Amino acid sequence: MNNEYIVSLLKEDKRIDERKLDEYRKIEIKYNISKNAEGSASCKIGETEVIAGVKMDIGEPYPDALDQGVIIVTAELTPVASPLFELGPPGEWATELARVVDRGIRESK
Repeated sequence: MNNEYIVSLLKEDKRIDERKLDEYRKIEIKYNISKNAEGSASCKIGETEVIAGVKMDIGEPYPDALDQGVIIVTAELTPVASPLFELGPPGEWATELARVVDRGIRESK
């Protein structure tokens, strides 16, 4: 796809997928999609889908934060999403995504 093609689409008020510039993709949200999580959801925007789940467990707090809970954030990016992702331990992108989400939760207090 070259720049000339993209510019010609913009002049016609269109995107690469033929939507108008102000036209949204279809949005679909489903809740409680997993029986194995205390909370779960899927969000589909166009052909892109994200699935999230929350697991909870009772455990011991860290000794230096006895009045606080513990949160662990993980992410999985599977080959179904992109051939760039592989099965197995979290790769660099999944690790960075988990760090960003973790930081956002912690900073929000």
